[in-house]
Amino acid sequence: MSPDFPHILCFPEHHLKKSELDQINVDGYRLGAAYCRQVIKRGGVCIFVKKNLKYSNIELDKYCKDQDLEVCVLKLKSTFFNVCIMSVYRATTGNFNLFLNRLDDIIKRLYKVTLQLIICGDINIDYLTDNDKKRQLDAVLLTYSLSATVYFPTRSQGYYNTAICNIFIDTYKFINFTVSLLHDGLSDHDA
Repeated sequence: MSPDFPHILCFPEHHLKKSELDQINVDGYRLGAAYCRQVIKRGGVCIFVKKNLKYSNIELDKYCKDQDLEVCVLKLKSTFFNVCIMSVYRATTGNFNLFLNRLDDIIKRLYKVTLQLIICGDINIDYLTDNDKKRQLDAVLLTYSLSATVYFPTRSQGYYNTAICNIFIDTYKFINFTVSLLHDGLSDHDA
């Protein structure tokens, strides 16, 4: 990623316990927000923030349910912009309706017209194909003017490609943005 290191690093499905995550040192960053599974192994989400940025962690553990919706959010503090960044993980075996309802509840709680919301993560819904889960998620997100931005493969298995990791933004508020794959080995979903 050098020389243009990102300001924020979101890790869905980090697989760490809280005690392990607290020991992680990412040079130049600090742990800004996290959710770790309590019982089931793996999963979890976290956000690392460049050390020079000011932020606040928004507590959302009451919305989390292992496998169904694992989420953490932080709000960047600035006089120039109002941004919340959300990292999300949903397991394929999770309850999809619970995921949709709780995600909607979280966005309702956070949403303000002046807020720029960025949702990123591994949602295990393929955005390269037309499917019911994609339509249902898009319907919920569009009520907040949020749209998917990733339409390239994030997972490859032989000849089969899917886009199950995504970033959702309000493209009217974020006019100049680029989403790109940094390199083939970066995703845990590359085979």
